[in-house]
This record gives sequence, structure tokens and C-alpha cells, in this order.
Amino acid sequence: MIGLLRGTVVEIEGNLVLLEVAGVGYEVIVPDSALGRLAPKSDAVLYTRQIFREDGVTLCGFLDRGERRVFDLLLEVKGCGPRVAQALIGQVGADAVSTSILSNDAKTLCRATGVGQRLAERIILELRPKIEKGAFVLGGVAAAVISSPDRDLVEALVGLGYRRPDAEQVVSKVDASLDLGERIKLALQLLKKG
Repeated sequence: MIGLLRGTVVEIEGNLVLLEVAGVGYEVIVPDSALGRLAPKSDAVLYTRQIFREDGVTLCGFLDRGERRVFDLLLEVKGCGPRVAQALIGQVGADAVSTSILSNDAKTLCRATGVGQRLAERIILELRPKIEKGAFVLGGVAAAVISSPDRDLVEALVGLGYRRPDAEQVVSKVDASLDLGERIKLALQLLKKG
């Protein structure tokens, strides 16, 4: 099985990257989030996963191991194939997917192409226990369950249009003993400062 490719990007067409490795061109499908960080004639390292199906073999590539781990976990869920798993990583983000699973946030998962309410709920139901047991590490740090007051604050900030990663980062800086309204005001001030 091919687990990693290091080579030169020859061309990019949609989500398909042609990567030349030692004179051999590999066609690798990458998530939307990787496209902005890859350019023709640049060197690239892709963590890959080979998908074997009746109609052929597909190579899916990711810029880091964490994204590939999220991809592998998503493939364990019935109804979540490679295309949907890549859409989740590319359109929602690997960090946001794991956080959404831990916080029972099906709405965020539904933002990805091909993910409806039922599939989002199935993903949460099947993967949350695995993530909580520590079977999942992203960026070298084990994902942690967000407490209920913090989750409420994150959801409020996301509802106001802020990106989930930014909201999660600000939550730790806001005094948890305050009521939700005060916490939102303080978080908004912190977000505006940058």
C-alpha cells in the first residue's frame, strides 16, 4: 500500500494532482483545503491512502497525517465513502470535523457536500466513542471533549459568523464563571482584537 509520496507537482486539475515521483506520475485526489497549498512545479509531500474498488484503484492524498487519520475514521462509517470523507476534510476541516463529532454538532458536518442530517448523526454516533477513548490524535494532541458551557459559547460565536477554530481558541481566554451573555461579549472583544 502506498502511504506517502514525495515529489513534484506536475499539474492540478480540479481536485486531481499529478505528482511526479522518481519519473512516475501519480494521480492523487486531494481535498479542497489542500489546493491552495499546492502549485505546479513545487515540491510536495502527500500522506496517501489507496482505495480499492471494483471499478479501479484511487489514491487520496493529504498534507498531514492528522487529515489522513480523520479520513480513515470517516471511512469506517457506513454511507461515508472516500468522496464524502474528502468533502468533509476539504470543506469543513479536519479539526472542525473532530470537534463537531465530540460536541454532537451535526449541523457543521452537514455543510460538506453529500452529508445530510442522517449521515452526520451516524458519523457522530459511531465515531464519538472512538475519539473519546483516545483512539484519535490530531496534530499530536489528543482531542478533548468540550465542556457544555464552552460548547454553548462556541456555538453562539459560530452562529454569529465566526470560524469554529477561532471561536474554540477564544473560549479558553474567557472566564467560565460568567453568564453566557457576558462571555459572548468578552469573546467578541477578543475576536475583534485579532
